[in-house]
Amino acid sequence: MVSTSPHAAIGVFDSGVGGLSVLRAIRAQLPAENLLYVADSQHMPYGERDPEYITRRCIAVATYLQQQNCKALVIACNTASVVAITTLREMLNIPIVGIEPAIKPAASLTRSGVVGVLATSQTVNSPGVQKLAQLYGKNVELLLQPCPGLVQCVEGAELDTPHTRELLKTFINPLLDAGADTLVLGCTHYPFVRDVIQDLVGHAVTVVEPGAAVARQLGRRLDELKLQIESDEAAAGRETFFSTGEIGDVAAVISALWGRAVAVRYLEDV
Repeated sequence: MVSTSPHAAIGVFDSGVGGLSVLRAIRAQLPAENLLYVADSQHMPYGERDPEYITRRCIAVATYLQQQNCKALVIACNTASVVAITTLREMLNIPIVGIEPAIKPAASLTRSGVVGVLATSQTVNSPGVQKLAQLYGKNVELLLQPCPGLVQCVEGAELDTPHTRELLKTFINPLLDAGADTLVLGCTHYPFVRDVIQDLVGHAVTVVEPGAAVARQLGRRLDELKLQIESDEAAAGRETFFSTGEIGDVAAVISALWGRAVAVRYLEDV
C-alpha cells in the first residue's frame, strides 16, 4: 500500500553501487527527503543475467522497499528498468520511476549525427532500447556498445586504473572512429568513470547521463501525489544504505563513491 505521508522514505535500488550516481542526483534535487538505498550486490551484475533472473531480483528488492513503507520507488538501474519496470508497476501499489539511456537528448545534441551508447549487454539487446532507437534515432546513427566488465571495475572502486582505462578505450575508440561526437552513459555505474571517459575522448565529445532527469521526474511525481516534503519544513534528509552482499567490501566501496564513510546494513533474506 502506498504511504500517504510525505515524511516516508523514497526507496532506490540497483544491482550494486552504480545507482549511487542516481541517488546523488536525487539528493541534490530533493535535499529534504529520506532515502533508502539497496545494493543487490550478492546478485550483481544484472547486465549479464537473463531477464527472468533480473525480474525475480527486482521483485524481491522492490517488495522489500514497499514493505518499509516507502512512498515511491526509483529503479536506479537501466537494465532493471528495461527488463522489469512493467512487471513491478503491475505488482506494486507504489509510484515507480525508472531510468533509460538518454538517447533522446543525445540525438538532439549531436553535431556529427553519430551517437554512441555505452551500456550493459542486457540493456543493449533489450526491446526497450530498440524502441528508443526507433523513436529518437531516425535522423542519427546510433552505435550501441556493450561494455562487459566495466560494472565490475566500478564495483571494485577501480575508477581510474590502467585496467579501467584500457577497457574503456576498447569500447570507446570504435565509436570515435565511426564519428561519434556524443556518448550516452547507459548504465548508472558509468557516471563514476565519467571523468576518465571525458579525458579519453576530449571536450569536443559530449557525454550524457540521465541521473538529473530521473531526479526531476521523481520530484514531479511526488508533487502530483502531494508526497513531497514542503520546503518550509525542510531539514536535511537522511540516507540509509543496505546490501545483499558482504558488508565489508560493499561498505568501503559505497563510502568511497558517496564521498564519506557510511554504515551499510546487511539484508540476508531479500
